[in-house]
Amino acid sequence: MNEPQVLIVMGSDSDVAIMEEAAKILDNFGIRWEMRIASAHRSPKKAAALASGAAERGIRVIIAGAGMAAHLAGVIAAETVLPVIAVPIPGGALNGLDALYAMVQMPGGIPVATMAIGKAGAKNAGLLAVQMLALGNLELAASLLRYKETMADEVEQKDRALQVRLQDK
Repeated sequence: MNEPQVLIVMGSDSDVAIMEEAAKILDNFGIRWEMRIASAHRSPKKAAALASGAAERGIRVIIAGAGMAAHLAGVIAAETVLPVIAVPIPGGALNGLDALYAMVQMPGGIPVATMAIGKAGAKNAGLLAVQMLALGNLELAASLLRYKETMADEVEQKDRALQVRLQDK
């Protein structure tokens, strides 16, 4: 299982800081990934080749981040049967809203799961990829459960700290 299971692709190197959030999540769960730059507009043949050859390379989920016109996820989805998760990148005149609209308005027959704009969306894309991979992996599913329990524990700790602070007033 040395081959990457998740392809993270983005339209520009300026998107790396956001898309690294997905990679961090995948790393946390021990899932191998590869990260590439391919533009739906500037390098459409490369984007199509990455998508169409992904499954035979062992990729099981693709995460695609793009800003502005944001056609990358749709181009990728058109070229593969693998699940595609889109991350709108903030920027441009509409600060990512245009990318969000482009991603959620895919035509019927070309599904793309779309996350929130920016780093939170990239993090959730990583988590959704983990959830997809966990469908056939009980160990990974157990890790996801522990992850959620840890989040709940952190909230509880923060609430206890708040209550102590408020009592001191």
